[in-house]
Amino acid sequence: TILLILGFLSTLAVIALIAVAVTQNQPLPKNIKYGIVLDAGSSHTNLYVYEWPAEKENDTGVVKQVEVCKVEGPGISGYSHATEKAGPSLAQCLQQAKEVIPSAQHKETPVYLGATAGMRLLRLQNESAAEKVLSSVGNTLRSSPFNFQGARIITGQEEGAYGWITINYLLGNFKQVSGWKKLLESLKSLSETSGALDLGGASTQITFVSKDLSSESPENQLYFRLYGKDYQVYTHSFLCYGKDQALQQKLAMDLQATWIVYFQTVENSTLPDPCFHKGYERTINISDFFKNPCTSDKKKQLPFSQMYIKGEGDYQKCRENIQKLFNKSNCPYSSCSFNGIYLPPLQGDFGAFSAFYFVMNFLNLTSETNPLNKVTSTIESFCARPWQEVKTAYHHVKEKYLSEYCFSGAYILSLLENGYEFTENNWQMIHFLGKIGSSDAGWTLGYMLNLTNMIPAEEPAGPPLSHGSYVGLMVLCSLVLVSVLLFAWLLFHKPKCLQKGIV
Repeated sequence: TILLILGFLSTLAVIALIAVAVTQNQPLPKNIKYGIVLDAGSSHTNLYVYEWPAEKENDTGVVKQVEVCKVEGPGISGYSHATEKAGPSLAQCLQQAKEVIPSAQHKETPVYLGATAGMRLLRLQNESAAEKVLSSVGNTLRSSPFNFQGARIITGQEEGAYGWITINYLLGNFKQVSGWKKLLESLKSLSETSGALDLGGASTQITFVSKDLSSESPENQLYFRLYGKDYQVYTHSFLCYGKDQALQQKLAMDLQATWIVYFQTVENSTLPDPCFHKGYERTINISDFFKNPCTSDKKKQLPFSQMYIKGEGDYQKCRENIQKLFNKSNCPYSSCSFNGIYLPPLQGDFGAFSAFYFVMNFLNLTSETNPLNKVTSTIESFCARPWQEVKTAYHHVKEKYLSEYCFSGAYILSLLENGYEFTENNWQMIHFLGKIGSSDAGWTLGYMLNLTNMIPAEEPAGPPLSHGSYVGLMVLCSLVLVSVLLFAWLLFHKPKCLQKGIV
């Protein structure tokens, strides 16, 4: 009888141990949240899908990019004359997002649209048209199955700051550590974050942490608390200094200078341009050219309706023309970039993304080992190539983009050297970045990271038992099993007379 009871208790204890262990340690159900951010830039719109666990890490969501979709057609600011078409242009990418995100989570997935410098310019030029464009995209996003959270024009400061957050998040500069590593981390300076250099079509941003940041220009300072740390960041956005608008500004200045010399008596004009390849020609409508807020202050009454650009392919003359865009004559602060804008001393590494990366990648100049003199000579050699030769060599590249790589390369060097004063000595601080891991470098991920701070942390999906209860049950079952085995051992090792007596 005792043997039966002991056997039963042993079996029960083993089953209980196994059952508790299996139940407690089974994989927890994943609780994934999704978010959508649309980057409505000056030349095109991209839709990004992000995901993160509902439980947050150090009060900031662990967000990663899982999908990107490029919207067909121009940026939403390009629909100023047909505003009702701006919203429907997003439909294909919204459909792609619906296929990526589980249908059960569509209603709870927030969708945000942030419009950048193209819409900032449109608002300056025609505020009514800008509002109608935003209304159109808002209606489309509101009618989607997702949780529409707003479509707005973000400031240049926000664009720069969110780009800085993205770069440092992807590079792991915000990760918290514990124990002895935390002590070592506390000895490091916050300047070991990376700066961010962003170049779009209509604006450019520079953002970084500087030890020498003064209170001279408080409008260029932002404060963030991320992953338990505080950051004081310098940022500035230069509207009209994206690569497309910079080209427009340069052409307007060239036209002014040439007009004074010999255009006053002719009915049409051919404008020689050193920033385009020799043999390249382009026609520009004067009426459209000066509607742009970036060029409207240079408007002239001209006796011709069209201007003909004729390429010369002269890099040195191109740089000379571009450098006139950067006014370095007046600085009301201790140090400036250009146009009288405060800039503290450059510090730390910089991630250069968006058009910085796209242009330099085309020119095969993204390697960190390239010294500045090699970068300069490569762009100079490219500009000197005849247009027909370039067209043949890069026949797969869209002609508009291909024709402007000479100017864009020269402009990037002018902006970095003349504008921000990078030199041969600190050129290696710049790292041209397209993607970091699976995520695109840009402001949208930083935007999503900031927005997840506003999402309350949910109770994590935990195991059935608390840690204390689990340990207690395992100890109890183990004690029962050990007691049974000990009793059985004592029973079978006592004198036979005692065994008989017990029986």
